Amino acid sequence: MKYIGDRHYWDEKFENKSDKPLSPEKSIIENMEYFKKGTVLDIACGDGRNTFFLLEKGFKVTGIDFSYKALKRLEKFAKLINCTVNTQQIDLCEKNALKDIGTFDNIVINHYRINKEQLKEIENIITDDGILFICGFGHKHKVDAKIRKEDLIQPTDFNVLDKSLELIKYEENEDERGFFVTYIFQKMKKL
Repeated sequence: MKYIGDRHYWDEKFENKSDKPLSPEKSIIENMEYFKKGTVLDIACGDGRNTFFLLEKGFKVTGIDFSYKALKRLEKFAKLINCTVNTQQIDLCEKNALKDIGTFDNIVINHYRINKEQLKEIENIITDDGILFICGFGHKHKVDAKIRKEDLIQPTDFNVLDKSLELIKYEENEDERGFFVTYIFQKMKKL
């Protein structure tokens, strides 16, 4: 089974979920002081577990996901609480998927292993002093029927980044769900 990248799996999962999104990712809550005020691109946003938390904190959020059903749930929840969220259905497996998305002060990638080509694209859509926040199953997580080795964030994933993005925090933690990593990068101003 494919976990990341399987649209049918995610459409079905979101169609059968409860009437509210999950709580926001703990690592995002604990690291809010790193975020730059302004805009956020929430990549693989699902039905908005982090989107709504970031909105509450005053950010203007754009959520992207390849699951139509996830985005419809996110829009339904946004309407219920009378807030505005820009959403776009984007399949990150497509080449140049982020080309026309715009620029953002912060980019959040939670529980999605972005590939090296996409990481290079992200360098072009984040503002100076902007934050790239990546959190998910890390390289020491146990591989099983749902989580494949290729879904795990590896330390070498970030070797493609040029010097414009500097790692300002790295964290590992383990709980009942597995082994997680958090990477926080800041884009340096061009001289």
